[in-house]
Amino acid sequence: MIELKNVFLKYTKEFYSLYDINLKIDKGETIALLGKENSGKSSILRLIAKLEKATKGSIYILDRPLNKFNFANDFSLGYIPYKGNFLENKTVYDNLKYILKVRKVPKQDYENIINQVLIDFNLEGVRDDKLSKMSLYNRYVLSIARLSLRKLDAVLIDNIFEELDDNEQKKIIALIKKYFINKKITSVIATSNENIAKSVAKRIVKLENGSIITDEEK
Repeated sequence: MIELKNVFLKYTKEFYSLYDINLKIDKGETIALLGKENSGKSSILRLIAKLEKATKGSIYILDRPLNKFNFANDFSLGYIPYKGNFLENKTVYDNLKYILKVRKVPKQDYENIINQVLIDFNLEGVRDDKLSKMSLYNRYVLSIARLSLRKLDAVLIDNIFEELDDNEQKKIIALIKKYFINKKITSVIATSNENIAKSVAKRIVKLENGSIITDEEK
Protein backbone atom coordinates (compact mmCIF):
# COMPACT_ATOMS: atom_id res chain seq x y z
CA MET A 1 0.00 0.00 0.00
CA ILE A 2 2.78 2.44 1.00
CA GLU A 3 6.32 1.82 -0.18
CA LEU A 4 9.59 3.73 0.10
CA LYS A 5 12.39 2.60 -2.22
CA ASN A 6 15.98 3.73 -1.71
CA VAL A 7 14.81 7.01 -0.20
CA PHE A 8 17.26 9.71 0.88
CA LEU A 9 16.37 13.02 2.50
CA LYS A 10 19.05 15.67 2.82
CA TYR A 11 18.59 19.06 4.48
CA THR A 12 22.20 20.25 4.14
CA LYS A 13 25.28 19.13 2.22
CA GLU A 14 26.61 17.40 5.33
CA PHE A 15 23.49 15.93 6.90
CA TYR A 16 21.15 13.18 5.72
CA SER A 17 17.91 13.01 7.69
CA LEU A 18 17.18 9.72 5.91
CA TYR A 19 19.70 7.41 4.27
CA ASP A 20 18.66 4.68 1.81
CA ILE A 21 15.28 3.86 3.36
CA ASN A 22 13.44 0.80 2.04
CA LEU A 23 10.09 0.21 3.69
CA LYS A 24 6.85 -1.44 2.61
CA ILE A 25 3.61 -1.14 4.59
CA ASP A 26 0.68 -3.34 3.64
CA LYS A 27 -2.95 -2.30 3.57
CA GLY A 28 -4.47 -2.53 7.05
CA GLU A 29 -1.09 -3.01 8.70
CA THR A 30 0.08 -1.14 11.79
CA ILE A 31 3.77 -0.45 12.23
CA ALA A 32 5.74 1.48 14.83
CA LEU A 33 8.72 3.59 13.86
CA LEU A 34 10.99 3.51 16.90
CA GLY A 35 13.96 5.77 17.45
CA LYS A 36 15.49 8.61 19.40
CA GLU A 37 15.27 12.26 18.43
CA ASN A 38 16.71 12.88 14.93
CA SER A 39 16.61 9.17 14.11
CA GLY A 40 14.48 9.86 11.01
CA LYS A 41 11.09 8.55 12.12
CA SER A 42 9.30 11.90 11.79
CA SER A 43 10.97 12.54 8.43
CA ILE A 44 9.45 9.33 7.05
CA LEU A 45 5.99 10.48 8.09
CA ARG A 46 6.52 13.94 6.62
CA LEU A 47 7.64 12.42 3.30
CA ILE A 48 4.55 10.19 3.12
CA ALA A 49 2.35 13.19 3.96
CA LYS A 50 4.04 15.20 1.16
CA LEU A 51 5.31 17.78 3.64
CA GLU A 52 8.87 17.07 2.50
CA LYS A 53 10.28 15.95 -0.85
CA ALA A 54 12.80 13.14 -1.03
CA THR A 55 16.29 14.07 -2.23
CA LYS A 56 16.58 10.71 -3.97
CA GLY A 57 14.48 7.56 -4.25
CA SER A 58 10.82 6.77 -4.85
CA ILE A 59 7.67 6.67 -2.74
CA TYR A 60 4.52 4.86 -3.84
CA ILE A 61 0.96 4.65 -2.55
CA LEU A 62 -1.22 1.93 -4.06
CA ASP A 63 1.61 1.33 -6.56
CA ARG A 64 1.38 4.90 -7.84
CA PRO A 65 4.17 7.49 -7.47
CA LEU A 66 3.51 9.83 -4.57
CA ASN A 67 4.09 12.90 -6.73
CA LYS A 68 1.16 11.84 -8.92
CA PHE A 69 -1.11 11.47 -5.88
CA ASN A 70 -3.79 13.91 -4.81
CA PHE A 71 -4.78 13.35 -1.18
CA ALA A 72 -7.94 15.39 -1.66
CA ASN A 73 -9.35 12.94 -4.19
CA ASP A 74 -7.27 9.76 -4.45
CA PHE A 75 -6.49 8.73 -0.90
CA SER A 76 -7.69 9.77 2.55
CA LEU A 77 -4.65 10.31 4.77
CA GLY A 78 -4.86 11.38 8.40
CA TYR A 79 -1.87 12.99 10.08
CA ILE A 80 -1.38 13.85 13.76
CA PRO A 81 1.81 15.90 14.15
CA TYR A 82 3.69 16.30 17.40
CA LYS A 83 1.93 19.50 18.48
CA GLY A 84 -1.26 19.11 16.49
CA ASN A 85 -2.65 21.42 13.83
CA PHE A 86 -5.73 23.43 14.77
CA LEU A 87 -7.60 26.68 14.46
CA GLU A 88 -5.91 27.99 17.61
CA ASN A 89 -8.23 30.92 18.33
CA LYS A 90 -11.37 28.88 17.76
CA THR A 91 -13.21 26.60 20.18
CA VAL A 92 -13.30 22.81 20.23
CA TYR A 93 -16.80 23.01 18.74
CA ASP A 94 -15.60 25.31 15.93
CA ASN A 95 -12.68 23.02 15.11
CA LEU A 96 -15.02 20.05 14.74
CA LYS A 97 -17.47 22.13 12.70
CA TYR A 98 -14.66 23.14 10.35
CA ILE A 99 -13.94 19.48 9.54
CA LEU A 100 -17.61 18.86 8.75
CA LYS A 101 -17.66 21.92 6.52
CA VAL A 102 -14.58 20.74 4.62
CA ARG A 103 -16.16 17.30 4.25
CA LYS A 104 -19.33 18.99 2.88
CA VAL A 105 -21.60 17.48 5.52
CA PRO A 106 -25.10 19.06 5.44
CA LYS A 107 -25.30 21.96 7.91
CA GLN A 108 -28.44 20.58 9.53
CA ASP A 109 -26.42 17.56 10.68
CA TYR A 110 -23.60 19.53 12.36
CA GLU A 111 -25.11 19.76 15.82
CA ASN A 112 -26.00 16.08 16.22
CA ILE A 113 -22.67 14.85 14.85
CA ILE A 114 -20.57 17.22 16.96
CA ASN A 115 -22.51 16.55 20.16
CA GLN A 116 -22.04 12.81 19.68
CA VAL A 117 -18.30 13.23 19.10
CA LEU A 118 -18.00 15.37 22.23
CA ILE A 119 -19.67 12.60 24.21
CA ASP A 120 -17.67 9.77 22.61
CA PHE A 121 -14.36 11.50 23.33
CA ASN A 122 -15.30 12.94 26.72
CA LEU A 123 -14.83 16.50 25.49
CA GLU A 124 -18.17 17.98 26.59
CA GLY A 125 -16.48 19.92 29.38
CA VAL A 126 -14.18 21.76 26.96
CA ARG A 127 -16.72 22.28 24.16
CA ASP A 128 -16.41 26.07 24.26
CA ASP A 129 -12.71 26.29 25.20
CA LYS A 130 -10.30 27.80 22.72
CA LEU A 131 -7.55 25.51 21.51
CA SER A 132 -4.85 27.89 22.68
CA LYS A 133 -5.89 27.20 26.29
CA MET A 134 -6.27 23.43 26.09
CA SER A 135 -3.99 20.83 27.64
CA LEU A 136 -1.73 18.84 25.35
CA TYR A 137 -3.64 15.67 26.20
CA ASN A 138 -7.00 17.17 25.16
CA ARG A 139 -5.44 18.51 21.98
CA TYR A 140 -4.42 14.98 21.02
CA VAL A 141 -7.87 13.64 21.93
CA LEU A 142 -9.38 16.30 19.66
CA SER A 143 -6.96 15.34 16.88
CA ILE A 144 -8.23 11.76 16.99
CA ALA A 145 -11.84 12.96 17.29
CA ARG A 146 -11.48 15.08 14.15
CA LEU A 147 -10.03 12.17 12.20
CA SER A 148 -12.91 9.96 13.38
CA LEU A 149 -15.17 12.17 11.26
CA ARG A 150 -13.37 11.05 8.12
CA LYS A 151 -13.23 7.75 6.28
CA LEU A 152 -9.48 7.13 6.32
CA ASP A 153 -7.27 4.93 4.20
CA ALA A 154 -4.21 5.52 6.40
CA VAL A 155 -3.12 7.50 9.43
CA LEU A 156 0.30 8.84 10.46
CA ILE A 157 0.91 9.59 14.15
CA ASP A 158 4.08 11.49 15.01
CA ASN A 159 5.56 11.00 18.46
CA ILE A 160 2.57 12.38 20.41
CA PHE A 161 3.18 10.38 23.59
CA GLU A 162 6.38 11.87 24.95
CA GLU A 163 5.00 14.73 27.08
CA LEU A 164 1.99 12.83 28.44
CA ASP A 165 1.88 11.07 31.79
CA ASP A 166 1.42 7.30 31.98
CA ASN A 167 -2.36 7.47 32.40
CA GLU A 168 -2.76 9.89 29.49
CA GLN A 169 -0.58 7.69 27.30
CA LYS A 170 -2.77 4.67 28.03
CA LYS A 171 -5.91 6.62 27.16
CA ILE A 172 -4.46 7.90 23.88
CA ILE A 173 -3.27 4.40 22.93
CA ALA A 174 -6.77 3.06 23.65
CA LEU A 175 -8.28 5.69 21.33
CA ILE A 176 -5.75 4.92 18.59
CA LYS A 177 -6.60 1.24 18.81
CA LYS A 178 -10.35 1.83 18.84
CA TYR A 179 -10.58 4.32 15.98
CA PHE A 180 -7.68 3.26 13.72
CA ILE A 181 -5.97 -0.05 14.44
CA ASN A 182 -9.07 -2.12 15.23
CA LYS A 183 -10.72 -0.75 12.10
CA LYS A 184 -7.79 -1.99 10.00
CA ILE A 185 -6.83 1.51 8.91
CA THR A 186 -3.21 1.43 7.79
CA SER A 187 -1.36 3.05 10.70
CA VAL A 188 2.22 4.31 10.97
CA ILE A 189 3.06 5.39 14.52
CA ALA A 190 6.34 7.10 15.43
CA THR A 191 7.62 6.97 19.01
CA SER A 192 10.84 7.03 20.99
CA ASN A 193 9.34 4.75 23.67
CA GLU A 194 9.88 1.03 23.09
CA ASN A 195 7.05 0.02 25.44
CA ILE A 196 4.60 2.19 23.50
CA ALA A 197 5.85 0.76 20.21
CA LYS A 198 5.22 -2.77 21.50
CA SER A 199 1.77 -1.84 22.78
CA VAL A 200 0.50 -0.52 19.44
CA ALA A 201 2.21 -2.66 16.81
CA LYS A 202 3.45 -6.16 16.13
CA ARG A 203 5.93 -4.84 13.59
CA ILE A 204 8.59 -2.45 14.88
CA VAL A 205 10.97 -0.63 12.58
CA LYS A 206 13.92 0.75 14.52
CA LEU A 207 15.78 3.77 13.16
CA GLU A 208 19.10 5.30 14.06
CA ASN A 209 20.83 8.27 12.42
CA GLY A 210 18.45 8.22 9.49
CA SER A 211 18.79 4.50 8.68
CA ILE A 212 16.67 1.45 9.40
CA ILE A 213 18.57 -0.75 11.85
CA THR A 214 15.99 -3.50 12.33
CA ASP A 215 12.55 -4.33 10.94
CA GLU A 216 11.03 -7.06 13.08
CA GLU A 217 7.66 -8.56 13.87
CA LYS A 218 7.06 -9.77 17.39
